[in-house]
Amino acid sequence: MPDQRSLILDKIRHNGAFDVVVVGGGINGIGVFRELALQGLKVLLVERSDFCSGCSAAPSRMIHGGLRYLENGEFGLVQESLRERDALLANAPHMVRPLPTTIPIRTVFSGLMNGAAGFLGLSEAPSSRGALAIKAGLALYDWTTRKRRVLPRHKFRGARTTFAQWPALDPKLRFSATYYDAWISYPERLGIELLLDAGRLAPDSLALNRAQITRAGSAFELTDMTTDERFPVSAKAIVNATGAWLDSAIARLDASGKPAAPLVEGTKGSHLILDNEPLYQALGGHMIFFENADGRICIMFPYLGKVLVGSTDIRVSEASRVRCEPAEADYILAAARLVFPAIPVHASDVVFTYSGIRPLPKSDHAFTGRISRGHSVHRIAGDIPQFCMIGGKWTTFRAFAEQAADAVLAELGRERLCGTLTMPIGGGLGFPGDPAALAADLAGEFTLSGDRAAYLVDRYGSGARDIALFCVGRPDDIRLDGRTETTAAEIVYLTRHEFVTCLSDLVLRRTSLAIRGDISMAAIERIAEAVAAERGWSDRQRDGEVQSLVAELDTYHGVSQEMLDQRTISGAEDEGQRQGPHEPDVHQRQLPRRGARSRRLQ
Repeated sequence: MPDQRSLILDKIRHNGAFDVVVVGGGINGIGVFRELALQGLKVLLVERSDFCSGCSAAPSRMIHGGLRYLENGEFGLVQESLRERDALLANAPHMVRPLPTTIPIRTVFSGLMNGAAGFLGLSEAPSSRGALAIKAGLALYDWTTRKRRVLPRHKFRGARTTFAQWPALDPKLRFSATYYDAWISYPERLGIELLLDAGRLAPDSLALNRAQITRAGSAFELTDMTTDERFPVSAKAIVNATGAWLDSAIARLDASGKPAAPLVEGTKGSHLILDNEPLYQALGGHMIFFENADGRICIMFPYLGKVLVGSTDIRVSEASRVRCEPAEADYILAAARLVFPAIPVHASDVVFTYSGIRPLPKSDHAFTGRISRGHSVHRIAGDIPQFCMIGGKWTTFRAFAEQAADAVLAELGRERLCGTLTMPIGGGLGFPGDPAALAADLAGEFTLSGDRAAYLVDRYGSGARDIALFCVGRPDDIRLDGRTETTAAEIVYLTRHEFVTCLSDLVLRRTSLAIRGDISMAAIERIAEAVAAERGWSDRQRDGEVQSLVAELDTYHGVSQEMLDQRTISGAEDEGQRQGPHEPDVHQRQLPRRGARSRRLQ
């Protein structure tokens, strides 16, 4: 039976004529692909790496209205962001969940004049924000959603109430304020679910990763980068959704080859995942949204049983794959210590790092925090018009995709057939209000442990049953190691159905094994065995894939071979200590914690 990729390539080989080609398979490209495909157009999405593997794999994992954008006077962006946040809470409740967010406050009056100057465009430099400035911002934030409130209003606390709830916070604090936004557990998976939805609802539209498209006269040439096979492709319009690489992609897709003034610039954002139990407990389920010593906004919140801390915001001159450098890690760790000074935070707590380039509009602002996170569509005229998606952020991907799709529809003289604001995404369709009940049903129907059933619901939402049905009774439905509930049979399912081409697709994006600090050398070997059997890889291919993944983890994510080996040992210990089934709190959907064993080795 032909695999998923072979079927896609056969369709392109048979008929390479499309209405629209979308270049770039990050969240914005995936969003506009879905929008256009649902309007009855035949669309091809081309991604040169893996889907959601660039900037879309490196967000702060917040789905938020952008409280700080009020300081820049971007009321329209905040209003749009809050609408999209609430839509994602409804459409993808299996991945997007409310997050109480607390701001520690040291002063009363600071930031009032600077905030007004920033709003009027008279100041670039950041300034500490006091209680009055924050109160005003939160009141405006609440007012924006007054007619369709989904999350609670903000609340203020004095020092006594603040320290009663967070005794480990900086003792110099005088107030705190809590408001609600949201977080996303598996952003890369959400992108895959959008693709699968589009493929189910509009089967003539195709998405292909590990592929490249270039201009070839009056048409285009598509190259399958896994085999070097080339295909002629035609389109009536192009959508350039390549993010930080947009300017270089313009020349590759434009027949005129004329140089254009740059449309985007990038800032680099790096994040750390910490395995620090005291810090995790001190957060009390809240995100702490705080100012670092240099005035930049940083965040820290519980993420899949670990602590996510970020981020940097460094201007870069050229788009390339990036990693968290030692100086950035030091900056982020220092920020964490600033918030909870009594809790030891060490470099050895870091179990994973990630970094990406934010594709922002070209700007003359000296302070990167003043650069707009808004989005726009720029049309480049030509025999095949090109629509460039500039800027944007994770929260507003659907609105940005809708805007770009409407521009393309107008160009082609086509009417919009449907909207997507209230359309469920993937496992969000039919997701119950009580996830624990779904997990209990799965456990009973398929004789699963409580942990395994809760894990499936957490990752796949209402799609958990499909995974369980595929895995039941298979001899390879055994956990990869003692650190995770992921099984080899599940790896086979993902390989067959979710555009997988290599091991890194699975470890870094289709699962959360890497970012949770769960990936071990033993797990990598078992994943490689499962994929090799499924794909018919030779021993040499399998070993090459393992070596490539290990090198990628080391180079770009701070996970060394020594760490992987140590996790294999601790995974074996966890397996040996594992006793009967334990029923976690599925409603909160934080996965069962394994303890603070996975430390980065010095």
